[in-house]
Amino acid sequence: MIVTKPKLISEVIDNLVNSKKVFVVGCAACATKCLSGGEKETAAFVEELKKRGKEVTGSAVLDTPCDMRIAKRDLSKSDAVAKSDAVVVLACGAGIGAIEKVIDKKLVPALNPVFVGTMERIGVSYEYCCVCGDCIIGTTGGICPVTRCAKSLRNGPCGGAVNGKCEVDPDCDCVWALIYEKSKKTEGRGLPRGIAGPRSYNKPRSIEK
Repeated sequence: MIVTKPKLISEVIDNLVNSKKVFVVGCAACATKCLSGGEKETAAFVEELKKRGKEVTGSAVLDTPCDMRIAKRDLSKSDAVAKSDAVVVLACGAGIGAIEKVIDKKLVPALNPVFVGTMERIGVSYEYCCVCGDCIIGTTGGICPVTRCAKSLRNGPCGGAVNGKCEVDPDCDCVWALIYEKSKKTEGRGLPRGIAGPRSYNKPRSIEK
């Protein structure tokens, strides 16, 4: 799940300075779970735009705006979209990327994507994966040290952990201590055997099957 947070309304309005008629798109998937771009947030954003003098031609909350097929189905033939000067999108950059492919309108993001999240409950998510393209969690008890270590150590622990806490943030558990305990519990061993090699930064930017 892509975790998003709302941009400042002033930033969005600045990007709409030459746009009087606006259409608003929300996200029924990730942004809804983040409480940043679902039905409720989209409706509230529409009202905020109206208060600031914008004419809202319409709105839609797409099931998954990052799917070009859905963006095309819901937006490409919409009269309300056609009448707009700009489309404000309450979704992540992947959603905007899909919408850009199917309509020729000025697109204005209303959210900031912050991380790939693991959700505990609606509105509460944690960054446990940084989508680095070279996953090693098969050797680290299912816990990603690249994401969860303050130093992104693929091999650890460092010498700064104290009583299982990180020297960078004493309130944060040392991820390598967590890896040790988890691997000990699930595999009967502590730290991974061997040394993880340097991370490969070569990852695909598109996938076609």
